[in-house]
Amino acid sequence: MKTLTKNPKLLPSLVCSILGHKFEITKKVTYYVKEYKCSHCKKQVTTNSNGNLIQLTPKRKEINYILERVHKKKTKQLKEGRPYS
Repeated sequence: MKTLTKNPKLLPSLVCSILGHKFEITKKVTYYVKEYKCSHCKKQVTTNSNGNLIQLTPKRKEINYILERVHKKKTKQLKEGRPYS
């Protein structure tokens, strides 16, 4: 007789495949670019240039990091009244 082993990752992914993901914002990169994480299956996504959700790869994570640094620098300089260069 075969015994069924419990797979803890199966249930959350099953819930997401039936009901869809429940994404929560994990990081605000800029005003329009954010990183999200599903509260059930822990899948990570980000917004692309068109505003669509795409999978968060290490390359896109690095791009978001650089974009966040540039955005923070720009907003800081605008608050101080200096033009961004």
